[in-house]
Amino acid sequence: MDESAYAAALHYLASHHVMTLATRGEDGPWAAAVFYANRGTDLYFLSSPASRHGRNMAAHPRVAATVQEDYHDWRAIHGIQLEGEVTRLHGDEAKAARLLYGEKFPIAAPLAQAPAAIVQALARVAWYRLRPERLFYIDNSKGFGHRDELRCL
Repeated sequence: MDESAYAAALHYLASHHVMTLATRGEDGPWAAAVFYANRGTDLYFLSSPASRHGRNMAAHPRVAATVQEDYHDWRAIHGIQLEGEVTRLHGDEAKAARLLYGEKFPIAAPLAQAPAAIVQALARVAWYRLRPERLFYIDNSKGFGHRDELRCL
């Protein structure tokens, strides 16, 4: 594994905010954009269990996701493609995810200082961890379609 690609991928994940999550369910495939925070290659996010992707993840926890920008020049494209398993978090794991998320998105923490609408919204969601089994860092500055497969920690 290329350690510089791994460091670049972690920097990319830390400096971006939204992943597009691809799930599948009885109504077919579905994609949803969700805000995330990462620890290593693990991505933590919140969502309503009643949403279409929430129901899909409950039935089929194996998902795919991307993190990317809207580039105009293909040579500038960088991004993440991954596949892995989503776990709904409870107890101390959910609390740790909320704290990590609050570090990246201060409006979500501390709850005592958050706007009422945020507090109400957070009371209705579940916390999830997406642990990649395969993760690719795309870097077209190294050539069209260049991607490095990275070790997931």
